[in-house]
Amino acid sequence: MTALANGVLFGLLLSAVFVSGFWFRGTPTGARLVPAPGTDSAVGSYPLLTEVQNLLNSHFLRPQPEQKQLEYGAIRGMLNTLNDKYTFLVDPPVAHSESDVLAGKYGGIGVQVKRDETGNFALYPFPDSPAAHAGVQDGDILLKINNKDLPLTTQQDAVDQMLRGEVKNDNGVAIRVKRGAQEMDFSIVFAEIDIPSVVWRVLAEDSSYGYVQIMRFTNRTPDELKQAITALKAKNVKALVLDLRDNPGGLLQESIQVAGQFLNGGVVVYEHSRDSDNENDAPNGGLATDLPVVALVNKDTASAAELVAGALKDRKRAVIIGQQTYGKGTVQLLFTLSDQSSLHVTTAEWLSPNKIPLDGKGITPDIPMIPDQNGRDVELGEAVHYLQTGKS
Repeated sequence: MTALANGVLFGLLLSAVFVSGFWFRGTPTGARLVPAPGTDSAVGSYPLLTEVQNLLNSHFLRPQPEQKQLEYGAIRGMLNTLNDKYTFLVDPPVAHSESDVLAGKYGGIGVQVKRDETGNFALYPFPDSPAAHAGVQDGDILLKINNKDLPLTTQQDAVDQMLRGEVKNDNGVAIRVKRGAQEMDFSIVFAEIDIPSVVWRVLAEDSSYGYVQIMRFTNRTPDELKQAITALKAKNVKALVLDLRDNPGGLLQESIQVAGQFLNGGVVVYEHSRDSDNENDAPNGGLATDLPVVALVNKDTASAAELVAGALKDRKRAVIIGQQTYGKGTVQLLFTLSDQSSLHVTTAEWLSPNKIPLDGKGITPDIPMIPDQNGRDVELGEAVHYLQTGKS
């Protein structure tokens, strides 16, 4: 139950991160209040709010919430009038947890679980993780967790949570895997895991192709992607599958650098704010400009991940396979306030290289796919087929 509760909390926090989309860290130091156009109220003055508070103090029947709760409620009411779901206030404890999630840490064995085309749960341990140290290898098929079988109907997130837990008193998990014809048992103690933003491997389905999954865009992502491409090119792969499925976004400038690894300069995205329109170009000298690319997307591909997919599509550098993406095309500034709460503020929107606004629309894949109800990775299978044959 503890693992389940931790998983639910982790999921909720990831939802908060997902809502933030593109973001920069900002600071309110030196900020000043500016009245809305057409108003003549004194800057920072809310006389009606003070009037209401005085009336509550004099007449309200029941005890009032603490002052901070009232203040947060007033702020949220103000933000709600903007009709922008990406501009919101986050309480201090949640803001702190949000930062932890963005830092990419959790308790577990340090392994990525991916379903293959047959629906089996294949394991891919992170480098220097408890799973890797125990002897788990890429492609091991997970059969049991704590002596419980895993039918193919088991949900992916349920498996993920069973492999995570609190780091204390040799707390861990026992797993059974299948490697070729051999079954093997491992008992692995949980540790604090630094989640990489990029994972990669040579595809078991065809060793001619490399697979790169970007799970989120952090300040580590560009360097991790360079490591991935360098390692895969050293294995003489002929093409890449870039997996952006379930990627909620992250840092804007880092996503532009990522796109630059596949594009040799040129426009990645146009950014429109209330004061200016900016063209954001890819850096020259990308490591994967000479390799064919297929990109995988789904309904939870959002924000910075859509920026990359949109740039690769418009610039004709990748064939896009999967489902219509989320449609998150705005940029947020993230301000840490004086009490350690945080304020997310929408400051800009972006357009693809063909100047297509994606907010509320998303990216339409070149090869649309219906997700398999049993969790088989049909999109990856289609990507391999396309690379092998040149057609869908």
